Amino acid sequence: MRIVSFGFQTWGRKTLQALIDSEHEVVLAVTHPAAESSYKAIFNDSVEELAREHGIPVHLTERADAETIDLVKRAEPDVIVVNSWYTWMPPELYKLPPFGTLNLHDSLLPKFTGFSPVLWALISGAEEFGLTVHRMDEQLDTGDILVQHRLPIPADATGPGLVRAGMELIPGAVHEALAALVDGTARWTPQNKAERTYFHKRSDRDSRIDWSWDTVDLERFVRALADPYPPAFSYYRGERVQVLAAHISEACYGGTAGRVIVQEGGGAVVCGPNPRYGHNRGLVITKVRTADGAEHDGAEFFVRGGYLTDAPE
Repeated sequence: MRIVSFGFQTWGRKTLQALIDSEHEVVLAVTHPAAESSYKAIFNDSVEELAREHGIPVHLTERADAETIDLVKRAEPDVIVVNSWYTWMPPELYKLPPFGTLNLHDSLLPKFTGFSPVLWALISGAEEFGLTVHRMDEQLDTGDILVQHRLPIPADATGPGLVRAGMELIPGAVHEALAALVDGTARWTPQNKAERTYFHKRSDRDSRIDWSWDTVDLERFVRALADPYPPAFSYYRGERVQVLAAHISEACYGGTAGRVIVQEGGGAVVCGPNPRYGHNRGLVITKVRTADGAEHDGAEFFVRGGYLTDAPE
């Protein structure tokens, strides 16, 4: 088959590599220009570089405009394969090839459609995640499913670790999907849209700690936003502080939410939700980073006690 690839960042590069390694011909690689935004600069291995190394024509564009559509038409693809494409694709484009357009999305659709699905899955407490290959349609991540691979979410998982694990599913899923198209064995499973969950693009506000959450959720939140993602943060004595490492306390604590009260397990204990009852575990913060980029031991940094808050006080 003749294939046109649309992709960006490491997801797009791994997908293009899987296509190159297949028995098919990649006739055009479409990708976005390099970006420096907080999320687009993470896992930013170049699709353009890989394509040029293999002599594949490259088209750089922010969106699927008229020029892009014309180039794809002239490439005469049998199928378009998409992974990590940030802008809307019109029906004129995704319906163009005989086999349509396959999109790779790193969640178990119909759950976690939208943006940063792996991070949201971990933050939400999901027990598994994975990769779905589906047919593109008029909505975001809602088309019929062709291939779906699953992985469990370990108890100690971090966001970056899960993302990397999910990327390892790309080659197998791509090859399975293409084989099904060629062999005529493709079985398309419609998504139950009543079960769909959609998550928006993450922003700075989405990394702010909410001390009303259960301590289990707080600890998982810190792990989900491990480096290189923008870390979880709060405010301490008027200064924004990033929480880099934390664990759940052994003892239960009472007081008020966000209060730094004692030291335990190599860090400073912060009260979580409903601490007035003294029934809940606290969050033990063991490492923080201040605005100047310096990292500090949690027990030493919070030695004066006080409160972690939602905003500077």
